[in-house]
Amino acid sequence: MQRITGFGGFFFRAEDPEGLAAWYARHFGISEVPKDYETPVWTQDQGPTVFAPFAKDTTYFGNSEKQWMLNFRVDDLDAMVAQLRDAGEEVEMHPEELPNGRFARVYDPEGNPIELWQPQEVETKV
Repeated sequence: MQRITGFGGFFFRAEDPEGLAAWYARHFGISEVPKDYETPVWTQDQGPTVFAPFAKDTTYFGNSEKQWMLNFRVDDLDAMVAQLRDAGEEVEMHPEELPNGRFARVYDPEGNPIELWQPQEVETKV
């Protein structure tokens, strides 16, 4: 069976696509989509990726009108949170470390929820 080998892109509607792309580039280092084929696109590091549909009435995303939430892996959650706060962004830290890592939440200028995740190595039992 063929399978998906990675996350190839995320496409969504926005009120201000150029402004929102610039916000993601400024705060998260996600390159804006090139306007030509010679310029490389943003490349993510290899690592765990969770694909998780949620119940239609979930409150986990914060705003009930939002249909999606991004989850970005980070190497140093404390440094990323400090960077965002220094830039004037409001960030909510999850109060405890979970078995799979640490989390924080921020919202982009259009109110879309973004979860930041510093994974923790999970021991596999053999």
